[in-house]
Amino acid sequence: MAKTEPAKNAAKTHNAPKGTPATPVSVPEKAVSGPKKVHVHYLTRVEGHGNIVVDVEADGRVSTCRWEVPEAPRFFEAMLIGRDYKDVHHIVSRICGICAIGHQLCSLQATEDALNINVSDQTHILRRLALHAENLQSHLLHIAYLVLPDLMGVDSILPLAATHKDAVLQFIAARRVSNEFSRLICGRTTHPQRMTPGGFTMFPSTEQLEALRTMLKASLPNLDFAVDLFASIIDKFPKFDRPTEYIGLVSPSEYAMYWGEIGSSKDERRPVRQYRNITREYLIPTSTAKWTKNQDESYMVGALARFNLNAEHLLPKAAAAAKKLGLVKGCTNPYMITIAQLVECVHTVEDSLQMVDELLARGIRDEAPAKASIAAGRGVGAVEVPRGILFHSYEYDEHGRIFQADCVIPTNQNHGNIQKDLDALVPLLSGLTEKEMELRLSMLVRAYDPCISCSTHFIDARGLAEEPRSMVRFNYK
Repeated sequence: MAKTEPAKNAAKTHNAPKGTPATPVSVPEKAVSGPKKVHVHYLTRVEGHGNIVVDVEADGRVSTCRWEVPEAPRFFEAMLIGRDYKDVHHIVSRICGICAIGHQLCSLQATEDALNINVSDQTHILRRLALHAENLQSHLLHIAYLVLPDLMGVDSILPLAATHKDAVLQFIAARRVSNEFSRLICGRTTHPQRMTPGGFTMFPSTEQLEALRTMLKASLPNLDFAVDLFASIIDKFPKFDRPTEYIGLVSPSEYAMYWGEIGSSKDERRPVRQYRNITREYLIPTSTAKWTKNQDESYMVGALARFNLNAEHLLPKAAAAAKKLGLVKGCTNPYMITIAQLVECVHTVEDSLQMVDELLARGIRDEAPAKASIAAGRGVGAVEVPRGILFHSYEYDEHGRIFQADCVIPTNQNHGNIQKDLDALVPLLSGLTEKEMELRLSMLVRAYDPCISCSTHFIDARGLAEEPRSMVRFNYK
């Protein structure tokens, strides 16, 4: 049961943490005086509804700094209650059209853990390929369509189609490969059809895998171009550092995405079944999504957190890309999440090529899904989706029907860290114009690539007369 954070954590004004982050670039020599308001309703080029509310007084004092999540709550956990284990993964894939594959994979892990289903090596490889396809698809969308316009001084990618046509076409070509990648493994680009508890219902043919290998190899020059492009404009990323806790899957042998333990830059490693000891969810009145914290008041998940925890396991081309882009393990600049995503794109293609070659060498087999042992049980799944580590936890009864579900979304784990970043950044920007402040703050939130509506899952139906804004998770047993 999630507990409600004391009211002081939901106050209008958030004090900046101790310590002095590096000053953002382009701060004018002469500060712009006067009271300022930055009220962004709703932030653009993100998924879902999020507001930035900042008030700076005439003396430079920050009176309000708030990241709000007003998105209407959604009830996916409640939708699962009473459903058969064979239906659950299809339902949760609708949590997100961008991370449908990741939600389905995490759901399958949880169900298979609960019902003691052991899948084949071929299934493991195909599922890891499916996850790579989705991460590549989402990262390229964020890098090219949502972040690049800010760096180039335009409002969207459309003006870049006229001024930087070749660059836009290469990004489109790279993303087209990711879409086809998803379709070949999962049956279609969004909301996969082929994955099921215990395995797959349909498999890519040898010819399709060979075609995929050709496409992936052909995409490498496009990614090289993207790395060179971002290396040439790296100074356009604001220079801002705020150390925080980084959390993600870790493994002693690989850049963990599909399997591993829960790792932290400030805490011990834990098995995924202990995810609640890390996420420690709580609620505040200004957000319809739960927030999380572990050792610090907030933590970060996502590409930069993964990089900081696993950089030594990058494959050669990805490691070279990180070096060219100036990204080093221990980076504390949240604007560089986008750069970490680009490095992961290169790693994803490298790793996928190795797995496709392995499948071709083995020969693809048409195998039936592994059988479930229908009995009461609890299971937990954890995978790294584009925005960070995702958890699904289920409890099943003796008939294989779910009676409790918990989904902890990456963006709801990042909400608290976004707030703490804003708290630290706003005082450094108080000398800028309102328009300049709005751009910097919007860029910061966009860097997290938030999937806001996916993170809003719960609302309290109890005591509405006394506490109209309180929230709690439903739990039927």
